[in-house]
Amino acid sequence: MPRPRLAVPPRPAQRRGLWALPALLSLLFVLGVIVWAQRNDADERDELRKTMISDALSLEAQLRARVDTEALQLRVLADQLRTAAPSALATRPEVAAGLRRLWLSVTWLDANNRIVAHVPEQIQPPVVGRFGVEDDPGQSAHLVAALGQSPSAGSLVVRYSPAMLLKRGVPWWLARKYDVRLVDGFDFVIASTGDNALRAAGESYQLAFGPIHDGYLQLSLREAPQAWYRALPVVLIGGFLVLIGAATALLRRQVHQVSRAEAAWRVETAWRSAMEDSALVGLRARDAAGRLLYVNRNFCELVGYAPDALLGQAPPMPYWPPEAIDEAMQRTRRNLAGEAPREGYETRWRHRDGHALDVMVFESPLVDAQGAQIGWMGSIVDISHSKRLAERERRQNETLAHHARLTMLGEVASTLAHELNQPLTAIASYSAGIANSIRKQAAPDPVLLSALERLGQQAAHAGRIVQRIREFLTRREPQHEACDLNRVVSEAVDLLRREHQRLGVQLTLELDPLLPQVIADAVLIEQVIINLVRNAGDALSAQAGERRIEVSTAPAAGPAARFVRVDVSDNGPGLDGRSIEALCAPFYSTKSEGMGMGLAICRSIIDAHHGAFDVAQAPGGGARFSFSLPLDASTSQEHGS
Repeated sequence: MPRPRLAVPPRPAQRRGLWALPALLSLLFVLGVIVWAQRNDADERDELRKTMISDALSLEAQLRARVDTEALQLRVLADQLRTAAPSALATRPEVAAGLRRLWLSVTWLDANNRIVAHVPEQIQPPVVGRFGVEDDPGQSAHLVAALGQSPSAGSLVVRYSPAMLLKRGVPWWLARKYDVRLVDGFDFVIASTGDNALRAAGESYQLAFGPIHDGYLQLSLREAPQAWYRALPVVLIGGFLVLIGAATALLRRQVHQVSRAEAAWRVETAWRSAMEDSALVGLRARDAAGRLLYVNRNFCELVGYAPDALLGQAPPMPYWPPEAIDEAMQRTRRNLAGEAPREGYETRWRHRDGHALDVMVFESPLVDAQGAQIGWMGSIVDISHSKRLAERERRQNETLAHHARLTMLGEVASTLAHELNQPLTAIASYSAGIANSIRKQAAPDPVLLSALERLGQQAAHAGRIVQRIREFLTRREPQHEACDLNRVVSEAVDLLRREHQRLGVQLTLELDPLLPQVIADAVLIEQVIINLVRNAGDALSAQAGERRIEVSTAPAAGPAARFVRVDVSDNGPGLDGRSIEALCAPFYSTKSEGMGMGLAICRSIIDAHHGAFDVAQAPGGGARFSFSLPLDASTSQEHGS
């Protein structure tokens, strides 16, 4: 039977054109690169221009300093020749040094600008013009220094080579970068570091050069900067556009294929989600390491966590109880190793709000499309409700069993009390008869008489105890009467004092001498005190060091002012977190041989006296058992007044 197909909503028009988005982004990227290349080219040209201006100013200052140095040397020579004969010009060492540097010739002129002496000797003297000697105009420059203060003293004229000035004054790295020239106002080249016939192809800059009349220093780049559109990045961008066009065509084809596959996948996902959400069990998928890969809606509702908070989580899981994490980790390792029981296993989880969950987990292998196992699939069933029902039924059965045992114990105790009453009466009668017989003797032994009297008193007291317990177990009201609570406490403690001395327990009394009388059954209250003191001694029996029990009486304070309070405190191990309800539960005992009925009976006796029974941690360590009893009505009125 073919599966019905779910309708898939059509893709929006803007989503259908997403395949063209990479091409558009690539075009924007290319435009950005072109704009960057243009701006970068403009910035480089501007920086190159600034560098050229800086180099020109620096070079002009160096050449000017060189010419100023030569002018200074010429003035020094003129000062030395003021009083010398013209023939001394050729013998001066300064002249020879200048000719080795830049000077082409040195000429001595008189006041009428006639040549008096000339070095080096030449056949045709240079032409004298308006500005001095003009030999080969445009190829040399001149420096002039007067020989004296008066115009009739004459002057010295030095002709130097601008080409030699450039050759020796321009640094090598600057000559490799620029074509350096000295030109006149008509752009006629006076001197150059390169070929005068070829003009530099790059950008140039010139500034006035003062040492030469109407002369300029010109710097031209030997290599023109390459245009930005001929740079390698732009060529690569062109190739990138071709590749992105081909990639866009392939991407469009791939997008159409993915769209068809996505439509089919959405249909399958919709079917799977509908089936999984309708399931009544929780589903989870885990990989080989235990990390959650998938959870359905029922699983999330079961543990109280959203899918985003669970997916990707690795053990320990957030829904594991903190006290059972180690046990859960061991079980998880065993299940991931393939040792999960086929019939499932029961465990306890914790909901996000804190309440416990009892669940049944069934594990099965999780395989991929190639048939390889990639993890485990789990089905989880909540069995908390059925567990609660089973627990409630078990508790009801236990309660019924407890009630049956209590009824049977009451009957046994009543029968035992009835059977013990007659032997105790016989013991008292025999003791009284023996005492009477001894008194009739001529010299009765007083120690023996005292022991027999004490024996009769204890037998009578035991009979009264048995009778009161029998009446209590047969649901008769205790014999409430006014009694001295301090005396009841003292007599009860005296019965146990010898036993506690043997155990090394220090037993002290803190009795209020002004304590008013209470309404109680003295025999039953005495049994309560004996039971509490004996329990305290048993708790101290295994304790090393000081063993101390304190029994105190005092009027109750606060709202319970019409009651008196009895406290039995010890310095033993304490309550260990147990409450009064747990300690007084029937058949609950902390002793290995205890029946668990002592405190339960004590509490029942105090409740029958309309009092309160309580337990707390002692201030100095240990436990403190307390009970309160109502005051005598007449005594209460006097005490209140």
